[in-house]
Amino acid sequence: MEKKKFSLAARARSFKYAGRGIVRLISREHNAWIHCFVAVCVVVVGALVRLSALEWAAVVLCIGVVLAAEGINSAIEALCDRVSPDYDEAIKHAKDLAAGAVLIVAIMSVVVGLLIFVPKFITLWS
Repeated sequence: MEKKKFSLAARARSFKYAGRGIVRLISREHNAWIHCFVAVCVVVVGALVRLSALEWAAVVLCIGVVLAAEGINSAIEALCDRVSPDYDEAIKHAKDLAAGAVLIVAIMSVVVGLLIFVPKFITLWS
């Protein structure tokens, strides 16, 4: 493999490509739409209940991890569909694993959200 010299222009292009990936994720992937909708709801409720800086850090981290996992899952699915458009048990296995990883971080994020928001709601209604 050829070693390339560091280039600011190449680094700037890599950010452009990454930004394009984010736009593609949010504009074309239906599951990402659901994650974004939930994220907006969580941010609005978080602002209403005045989350602390640490609580915001946990919420933002969870949102970012879920969206990143969804992006990786979508990339794996697209690549698998391109490599093997016909049914293949190994491709199914890879796609199921990637989708399962998204589900794991989504469930983890729900647990974090419950740990943060339930005490706030209890305080509001007591």
